Amino acid sequence: MVDFKQILSVSLILFSVIDILGSIPIIINLRKKVGHIQSEKATLAAGLLMILFLLAGKSILGLFGIGVEDFAIAGALIIFALGAEMILGIELFKPDPEASSGASIVPIAFPLIAGAGTLTTILTLKAEFAQVNIAIGILLNLVFVYAVLKSTNWLERKLGKTGLDVLRRIFGIILLSIAVKIFKTNAFPMDII
Repeated sequence: MVDFKQILSVSLILFSVIDILGSIPIIINLRKKVGHIQSEKATLAAGLLMILFLLAGKSILGLFGIGVEDFAIAGALIIFALGAEMILGIELFKPDPEASSGASIVPIAFPLIAGAGTLTTILTLKAEFAQVNIAIGILLNLVFVYAVLKSTNWLERKLGKTGLDVLRRIFGIILLSIAVKIFKTNAFPMDII
């Protein structure tokens, strides 16, 4: 069932995790190294990865005997690390800047857009939100990702280094809060308390 509140929540969570605005400096640097980046190709590849993981992620986990709650807790830890990375200005998850061939797919689509944090978050969200609302949230984020990829030069000029740093830290705090909530919900279910 389509729920606009869930769609908004999912969209904001994925927006924070994907952090395409915080990735603008990486994208600009990559563009200087390899030339043109195919925004359409990168967006489609990332979208396919996210939708496939949304649809088949639980089955894949089942093969390993891992429950969604277990994965949600692991996802909360990754989201926490991403938030800490954004706030502290450290780099825990490093894209491979040497990958010049197919730079639209690696490292832009994977792991920059649809990396471990994003895929973990998508499966983690399944513990709290309806699948259709997550899919719509993914599509909304892909539209925004595409727009940002197409306009990185303009955004760099408008936001400046300070603006990008402020955005990155704000979304870092949001991610830390989300990680704590997901951890509490799945580690301490209400029926146990």
